[in-house]
Amino acid sequence: MNDLVLKGGRLIDPSQGIDATTDIAFAGGKVSAIGEGLVGRDVRDVSGKIVTPGLIDLHTHVYWGGTSLGVAAELLARSGGVTTFIDAGSAGAGNFPGFRKHVIEPSPVRILPYLNVSFPGIFAFSKSVMHGESADLKLLDLRECARVVQENADLILGIKVRVGKSASGDSGLAPLDMALDVAEEVGAPVMAHLDNPPPARRDVLARLRRGDILTHCFRPFPNAPVHPDGRVREEVIEARARGVLFDIGHGGGSFGFRTTRGMLAAGFLPDAISSDVHAVSIEGPAFDLLTTMSKFLCLGLDLSTVVRLATVGPASAIRRPELGTLKPGAIGDATILDLATGRFDYADTIGEHLIGDRRLLSAGVVLAGKWWHPL
Repeated sequence: MNDLVLKGGRLIDPSQGIDATTDIAFAGGKVSAIGEGLVGRDVRDVSGKIVTPGLIDLHTHVYWGGTSLGVAAELLARSGGVTTFIDAGSAGAGNFPGFRKHVIEPSPVRILPYLNVSFPGIFAFSKSVMHGESADLKLLDLRECARVVQENADLILGIKVRVGKSASGDSGLAPLDMALDVAEEVGAPVMAHLDNPPPARRDVLARLRRGDILTHCFRPFPNAPVHPDGRVREEVIEARARGVLFDIGHGGGSFGFRTTRGMLAAGFLPDAISSDVHAVSIEGPAFDLLTTMSKFLCLGLDLSTVVRLATVGPASAIRRPELGTLKPGAIGDATILDLATGRFDYADTIGEHLIGDRRLLSAGVVLAGKWWHPL
Protein backbone atom coordinates (compact mmCIF):
# COMPACT_ATOMS: atom_id res chain seq x y z
CA MET A 1 0.00 0.00 0.00
CA ASN A 2 1.28 3.47 -0.88
CA ASP A 3 1.77 5.92 1.96
CA LEU A 4 0.69 8.96 -0.06
CA VAL A 5 -1.01 9.59 -3.40
CA LEU A 6 -1.31 12.97 -5.09
CA LYS A 7 -4.25 12.79 -7.48
CA GLY A 8 -5.11 14.78 -10.56
CA GLY A 9 -2.29 17.32 -10.63
CA ARG A 10 -0.28 18.52 -13.60
CA LEU A 11 2.93 16.56 -13.13
CA ILE A 12 5.97 18.33 -14.58
CA ASP A 13 9.16 16.29 -14.30
CA PRO A 14 11.78 17.41 -16.82
CA SER A 15 14.07 14.53 -15.79
CA GLN A 16 11.58 12.16 -17.46
CA GLY A 17 10.13 14.51 -20.06
CA ILE A 18 6.74 14.35 -18.31
CA ASP A 19 4.18 17.14 -18.49
CA ALA A 20 0.81 15.50 -17.99
CA THR A 21 -2.22 15.33 -15.70
CA THR A 22 -1.77 12.15 -13.70
CA ASP A 23 -1.39 10.66 -10.21
CA ILE A 24 1.85 10.04 -8.32
CA ALA A 25 2.37 7.74 -5.34
CA PHE A 26 4.98 7.50 -2.60
CA ALA A 27 5.93 4.57 -0.36
CA GLY A 28 8.79 3.95 2.03
CA GLY A 29 10.13 7.46 1.57
CA LYS A 30 10.48 7.11 -2.19
CA VAL A 31 8.45 7.64 -5.35
CA SER A 32 6.61 4.37 -5.98
CA ALA A 33 4.49 4.91 -9.09
CA ILE A 34 3.13 7.36 -11.65
CA GLY A 35 -0.15 6.66 -13.40
CA GLU A 36 -3.92 6.60 -13.15
CA GLY A 37 -6.04 5.15 -10.35
CA LEU A 38 -3.33 4.91 -7.70
CA VAL A 39 -4.45 4.23 -4.12
CA GLY A 40 -2.83 4.92 -0.76
CA ARG A 41 -3.36 5.57 2.92
CA ASP A 42 -3.20 9.34 2.50
CA VAL A 43 -4.81 10.60 -0.71
CA ARG A 44 -4.62 14.29 -1.61
CA ASP A 45 -6.57 15.90 -4.42
CA VAL A 46 -4.21 18.34 -6.18
CA SER A 47 -6.40 18.97 -9.21
CA GLY A 48 -5.60 22.31 -10.81
CA LYS A 49 -2.18 22.40 -9.18
CA ILE A 50 1.32 21.65 -10.47
CA VAL A 51 3.41 18.83 -9.02
CA THR A 52 7.17 18.97 -9.54
CA PRO A 53 10.20 17.24 -8.09
CA GLY A 54 11.24 18.86 -4.82
CA LEU A 55 12.72 22.24 -5.68
CA ILE A 56 16.46 22.73 -5.09
CA ASP A 57 17.75 26.22 -4.33
CA LEU A 58 21.42 26.13 -5.36
CA HIS A 59 22.40 29.33 -3.53
CA THR A 60 21.06 30.10 -0.05
CA HIS A 61 22.37 31.15 3.36
CA VAL A 62 20.65 29.14 6.08
CA TYR A 63 23.12 29.09 9.00
CA TRP A 64 20.44 30.72 11.11
CA GLY A 65 21.74 31.93 14.47
CA GLY A 66 25.36 31.26 13.57
CA THR A 67 25.87 34.00 11.00
CA SER A 68 24.36 37.44 10.59
CA LEU A 69 23.03 36.62 7.13
CA GLY A 70 21.39 33.28 7.96
CA VAL A 71 17.67 32.65 7.48
CA ALA A 72 15.59 29.69 8.69
CA ALA A 73 15.38 26.92 6.09
CA GLU A 74 12.25 25.35 7.58
CA LEU A 75 10.25 28.57 7.36
CA LEU A 76 11.41 29.12 3.78
CA ALA A 77 10.45 25.58 2.87
CA ARG A 78 6.95 26.09 4.21
CA SER A 79 6.40 29.36 2.36
CA GLY A 80 8.54 28.78 -0.72
CA GLY A 81 8.31 25.09 -1.65
CA VAL A 82 12.04 24.30 -1.49
CA THR A 83 12.97 20.81 -0.25
CA THR A 84 16.77 21.05 -0.66
CA PHE A 85 18.76 24.13 0.36
CA ILE A 86 22.33 24.46 -0.84
CA ASP A 87 24.14 26.71 1.60
CA ALA A 88 26.69 28.75 -0.33
CA GLY A 89 29.55 29.05 2.11
CA SER A 90 27.96 30.64 5.15
CA ALA A 91 30.33 28.66 7.36
CA GLY A 92 34.08 28.17 7.17
CA ALA A 93 36.31 25.62 8.82
CA GLY A 94 36.16 27.51 12.13
CA ASN A 95 32.39 27.34 12.62
CA PHE A 96 31.26 24.47 10.40
CA PRO A 97 30.87 21.98 13.29
CA GLY A 98 28.20 24.22 14.82
CA PHE A 99 26.42 24.56 11.49
CA ARG A 100 26.34 20.80 11.11
CA LYS A 101 25.25 19.94 14.66
CA HIS A 102 22.82 22.74 15.43
CA VAL A 103 21.24 23.51 12.05
CA ILE A 104 21.85 20.88 9.36
CA GLU A 105 21.35 17.67 11.34
CA PRO A 106 18.11 18.73 13.14
CA SER A 107 16.61 20.30 10.01
CA PRO A 108 13.42 18.68 8.66
CA VAL A 109 14.46 19.81 5.17
CA ARG A 110 17.69 18.86 3.45
CA ILE A 111 20.64 21.26 3.73
CA LEU A 112 23.81 20.59 1.75
CA PRO A 113 26.67 23.07 2.22
CA TYR A 114 29.67 24.47 0.42
CA LEU A 115 32.48 25.28 2.84
CA ASN A 116 33.83 28.81 2.71
CA VAL A 117 37.57 28.95 2.08
CA SER A 118 37.76 31.68 4.74
CA PHE A 119 38.09 30.23 8.25
CA PRO A 120 35.19 32.19 9.85
CA GLY A 121 32.88 32.00 6.85
CA ILE A 122 30.73 35.02 6.01
CA PHE A 123 30.98 36.67 9.40
CA ALA A 124 30.04 40.33 8.81
CA PHE A 125 27.13 40.69 6.39
CA SER A 126 24.20 42.89 7.34
CA LYS A 127 22.51 46.17 6.48
CA SER A 128 24.81 48.07 8.83
CA VAL A 129 28.06 46.06 8.79
CA MET A 130 29.63 44.65 5.62
CA HIS A 131 33.15 43.23 5.61
CA GLY A 132 34.28 40.69 3.04
CA GLU A 133 35.66 37.50 4.54
CA SER A 134 38.15 37.18 1.65
CA ALA A 135 39.63 40.66 2.17
CA ASP A 136 42.08 39.46 4.83
CA LEU A 137 44.20 36.59 3.54
CA LYS A 138 45.26 35.80 7.11
CA LEU A 139 41.77 34.33 7.54
CA LEU A 140 42.35 31.72 4.80
CA ASP A 141 43.91 28.56 6.25
CA LEU A 142 43.98 26.06 3.41
CA ARG A 143 44.99 23.06 5.51
CA GLU A 144 42.13 23.63 7.93
CA CYS A 145 39.72 24.06 5.05
CA ALA A 146 40.87 20.80 3.47
CA ARG A 147 40.70 18.96 6.79
CA VAL A 148 37.10 19.98 7.46
CA VAL A 149 36.05 19.02 3.93
CA GLN A 150 37.65 15.60 4.27
CA GLU A 151 36.13 15.00 7.71
CA ASN A 152 32.67 15.94 6.42
CA ALA A 153 32.87 14.42 2.96
CA ASP A 154 29.40 12.91 3.43
CA LEU A 155 27.93 16.39 3.48
CA ILE A 156 30.13 19.14 2.03
CA LEU A 157 29.67 19.65 -1.70
CA GLY A 158 32.69 21.82 -2.47
CA ILE A 159 34.51 25.07 -1.73
CA LYS A 160 32.88 28.49 -1.80
CA VAL A 161 34.91 31.62 -2.43
CA ARG A 162 33.76 35.22 -2.78
CA VAL A 163 35.83 37.68 -4.79
CA GLY A 164 35.14 41.24 -5.90
CA LYS A 165 35.48 44.73 -4.48
CA SER A 166 33.04 43.97 -1.67
CA ALA A 167 34.02 40.40 -0.87
CA SER A 168 37.80 40.38 -1.33
CA GLY A 169 38.82 44.05 -1.31
CA ASP A 170 42.49 44.43 -2.22
CA SER A 171 43.07 40.66 -2.22
CA GLY A 172 41.94 40.44 -5.84
CA LEU A 173 42.21 36.95 -7.32
CA ALA A 174 44.30 35.46 -4.50
CA PRO A 175 41.30 33.98 -2.58
CA LEU A 176 40.05 32.31 -5.76
CA ASP A 177 43.46 30.79 -6.47
CA MET A 178 43.64 29.57 -2.87
CA ALA A 179 40.16 28.05 -3.09
CA LEU A 180 41.13 26.26 -6.28
CA ASP A 181 44.20 24.86 -4.51
CA VAL A 182 42.02 23.39 -1.76
CA ALA A 183 39.50 22.10 -4.28
CA GLU A 184 42.21 20.30 -6.20
CA GLU A 185 43.61 18.80 -2.99
CA VAL A 186 40.25 17.38 -1.87
CA GLY A 187 38.84 16.62 -5.34
CA ALA A 188 35.89 18.99 -5.11
CA PRO A 189 34.36 21.76 -7.23
CA VAL A 190 34.40 25.47 -6.48
CA MET A 191 31.47 27.87 -6.38
CA ALA A 192 32.78 31.36 -7.10
CA HIS A 193 30.96 34.58 -6.22
CA LEU A 194 31.90 37.66 -8.25
CA ASP A 195 30.69 41.15 -7.43
CA ASN A 196 32.07 44.50 -8.63
CA PRO A 197 35.61 44.64 -10.01
CA PRO A 198 38.37 44.10 -9.23
CA PRO A 199 38.88 41.33 -10.22
CA ALA A 200 37.43 41.30 -13.71
CA ARG A 201 34.99 38.71 -14.97
CA ARG A 202 37.36 37.46 -17.65
CA ASP A 203 40.13 36.74 -15.11
CA VAL A 204 37.78 34.80 -12.83
CA LEU A 205 36.26 32.77 -15.66
CA ALA A 206 39.70 31.91 -17.05
CA ARG A 207 40.53 30.09 -13.79
CA LEU A 208 37.36 28.05 -13.39
CA ARG A 209 37.35 24.37 -14.34
CA ARG A 210 34.79 21.88 -15.63
CA GLY A 211 32.14 21.47 -12.94
CA ASP A 212 33.01 24.70 -11.12
CA ILE A 213 30.13 27.14 -10.69
CA LEU A 214 30.05 30.87 -11.35
CA THR A 215 27.19 32.22 -9.27
CA HIS A 216 25.60 35.66 -9.82
CA CYS A 217 26.04 34.87 -13.50
CA PHE A 218 23.41 37.35 -14.82
CA ARG A 219 24.59 40.29 -12.74
CA PRO A 220 24.23 43.86 -14.01
CA PHE A 221 27.12 46.10 -15.10
CA PRO A 222 29.92 46.08 -14.02
CA ASN A 223 31.20 42.52 -14.51
CA ALA A 224 28.08 41.71 -16.53
CA PRO A 225 28.32 38.73 -18.91
CA VAL A 226 27.00 40.70 -21.90
CA HIS A 227 28.35 43.53 -24.04
CA PRO A 228 26.36 46.81 -23.99
CA ASP A 229 24.61 45.70 -27.19
CA GLY A 230 23.45 42.45 -25.54
CA ARG A 231 25.95 40.06 -27.10
CA VAL A 232 27.31 37.39 -24.76
CA ARG A 233 30.95 38.04 -23.96
CA GLU A 234 33.48 35.73 -25.53
CA GLU A 235 35.00 34.54 -22.24
CA VAL A 236 31.54 33.50 -21.03
CA ILE A 237 30.96 31.37 -24.12
CA GLU A 238 34.44 29.86 -23.80
CA ALA A 239 33.87 29.02 -20.12
CA ARG A 240 30.63 27.19 -20.87
CA ALA A 241 32.40 25.23 -23.61
CA ARG A 242 34.96 24.13 -20.96
CA GLY A 243 32.17 22.91 -18.69
CA VAL A 244 31.90 25.82 -16.25
CA LEU A 245 28.37 26.03 -14.81
CA PHE A 246 26.33 29.23 -14.51
CA ASP A 247 24.04 29.88 -11.54
CA ILE A 248 21.73 32.87 -11.10
CA GLY A 249 22.22 33.61 -7.37
CA HIS A 250 19.82 36.57 -7.45
CA GLY A 251 20.49 38.03 -3.99
CA GLY A 252 20.43 41.70 -3.17
CA GLY A 253 22.85 42.96 -5.81
CA SER A 254 23.44 40.33 -8.45
CA PHE A 255 20.54 40.09 -10.91
CA GLY A 256 19.66 42.51 -13.70
CA PHE A 257 16.69 42.37 -16.08
CA ARG A 258 18.68 44.01 -18.89
CA THR A 259 21.46 41.43 -18.59
CA THR A 260 18.96 38.58 -18.40
CA ARG A 261 17.09 39.71 -21.50
CA GLY A 262 20.36 39.82 -23.44
CA MET A 263 21.46 36.37 -22.27
CA LEU A 264 18.08 34.77 -22.97
CA ALA A 265 17.80 36.43 -26.38
CA ALA A 266 21.18 34.91 -27.23
CA GLY A 267 19.96 31.48 -26.16
CA PHE A 268 22.31 31.41 -23.16
CA LEU A 269 20.25 29.94 -20.33
CA PRO A 270 21.67 29.49 -16.83
CA ASP A 271 22.36 25.98 -15.58
CA ALA A 272 20.38 26.75 -12.42
CA ILE A 273 17.97 29.36 -11.11
CA SER A 274 18.69 30.19 -7.45
CA SER A 275 17.66 32.88 -5.02
CA ASP A 276 20.75 33.70 -2.88
CA VAL A 277 18.25 34.29 -0.12
CA HIS A 278 19.74 35.71 3.07
CA ALA A 279 18.73 38.04 5.89
CA VAL A 280 18.83 41.10 3.63
CA SER A 281 17.58 39.77 0.26
CA ILE A 282 14.66 37.92 1.89
CA GLU A 283 13.10 41.37 2.27
CA GLY A 284 13.50 41.94 -1.48
CA PRO A 285 14.10 42.01 -4.31
CA ALA A 286 14.96 38.26 -4.29
CA PHE A 287 12.51 37.15 -1.56
CA ASP A 288 12.74 33.41 -2.35
CA LEU A 289 13.26 30.86 -5.10
CA LEU A 290 9.66 30.95 -6.38
CA THR A 291 9.88 34.71 -6.91
CA THR A 292 13.09 34.27 -8.89
CA MET A 293 11.54 31.47 -10.94
CA SER A 294 8.48 33.67 -11.58
CA LYS A 295 10.70 36.41 -13.00
CA PHE A 296 12.07 33.97 -15.57
CA LEU A 297 8.53 32.89 -16.48
CA CYS A 298 7.62 36.51 -17.08
CA LEU A 299 10.79 37.03 -19.13
CA GLY A 300 9.67 34.36 -21.58
CA LEU A 301 10.89 30.95 -20.41
CA ASP A 302 8.28 28.20 -20.48
CA LEU A 303 7.20 26.55 -17.23
CA SER A 304 8.89 23.21 -17.92
CA THR A 305 12.23 24.94 -18.51
CA VAL A 306 11.91 27.01 -15.34
CA VAL A 307 11.15 23.83 -13.36
CA ARG A 308 14.14 22.08 -14.95
CA LEU A 309 16.44 24.91 -13.87
CA ALA A 310 15.27 24.51 -10.26
CA THR A 311 15.38 20.69 -10.17
CA VAL A 312 17.45 18.77 -12.71
CA GLY A 313 19.89 21.67 -13.23
CA PRO A 314 20.99 22.13 -9.62
CA ALA A 315 20.90 18.37 -8.93
CA SER A 316 23.37 17.88 -11.78
CA ALA A 317 25.52 20.80 -10.60
CA ILE A 318 25.94 19.25 -7.13
CA ARG A 319 26.32 15.74 -8.59
CA ARG A 320 23.28 14.36 -6.77
CA PRO A 321 21.20 12.71 -9.51
CA GLU A 322 18.90 11.14 -6.90
CA LEU A 323 17.48 14.62 -6.29
CA GLY A 324 15.42 16.78 -8.65
CA THR A 325 13.48 13.86 -10.12
CA LEU A 326 10.25 11.93 -9.58
CA LYS A 327 11.40 8.71 -11.22
CA PRO A 328 10.07 5.64 -9.38
CA GLY A 329 12.62 4.71 -6.76
CA ALA A 330 13.87 8.28 -6.33
CA ILE A 331 13.82 10.17 -3.05
CA GLY A 332 10.20 11.08 -2.35
CA ASP A 333 10.42 14.86 -2.32
CA ALA A 334 7.89 16.91 -4.27
CA THR A 335 6.68 20.48 -4.50
CA ILE A 336 3.06 21.40 -5.20
CA LEU A 337 2.53 24.77 -6.85
CA ASP A 338 -0.20 27.19 -7.85
CA LEU A 339 0.34 29.31 -10.95
CA ALA A 340 -1.46 32.58 -10.28
CA THR A 341 -2.33 35.02 -13.04
CA GLY A 342 -2.73 38.75 -12.61
CA ARG A 343 -0.52 41.81 -12.48
CA PHE A 344 2.68 41.38 -10.46
CA ASP A 345 5.45 43.90 -9.91
CA TYR A 346 8.96 42.38 -9.92
CA ALA A 347 12.22 44.26 -9.33
CA ASP A 348 15.84 43.47 -10.12
CA THR A 349 18.75 44.48 -7.91
CA ILE A 350 19.36 47.91 -9.50
CA GLY A 351 15.80 49.18 -9.36
CA GLU A 352 14.38 48.21 -12.76
CA HIS A 353 10.82 46.90 -12.56
CA LEU A 354 8.98 44.30 -14.62
CA ILE A 355 5.20 43.97 -14.58
CA GLY A 356 4.50 40.28 -15.08
CA ASP A 357 1.29 38.35 -15.53
CA ARG A 358 2.22 35.14 -13.68
CA ARG A 359 3.46 34.14 -10.25
CA LEU A 360 4.35 30.75 -8.79
CA LEU A 361 3.08 30.10 -5.25
CA SER A 362 3.68 27.16 -2.93
CA ALA A 363 0.65 24.96 -2.29
CA GLY A 364 2.36 22.11 -0.45
CA VAL A 365 5.51 20.10 0.11
CA VAL A 366 6.16 16.35 0.25
CA LEU A 367 9.27 15.27 2.18
CA ALA A 368 10.48 11.66 2.12
CA GLY A 369 7.13 10.50 0.80
CA LYS A 370 5.00 12.23 3.45
CA TRP A 371 2.81 15.32 3.15
CA TRP A 372 4.64 17.94 5.17
CA HIS A 373 3.12 21.31 4.37
CA PRO A 374 0.64 22.83 4.81
CA LEU A 375 -0.04 21.11 8.10
